[in-house]
Amino acid sequence: MPKMKTKSGAKKRFRLTASGKIKRGQQGKNHKTAKKRRKVIRNLRQTAYVSDTQSKTITTLIKG
Repeated sequence: MPKMKTKSGAKKRFRLTASGKIKRGQQGKNHKTAKKRRKVIRNLRQTAYVSDTQSKTITTLIKG
């Protein structure tokens, strides 16, 4: 059976940290920001971590 290819969309969106966690960008900052508070938009710049339930799925997409 051939090797599984890395999903190029996933490798652009997620980064693997040294401890094994998966970093991701926040959602909801591209459009409809006029109705959001300035503090909310500023906090959306920070990165977040993928939840434990989804980390196994995303790890298979990144590593292939």
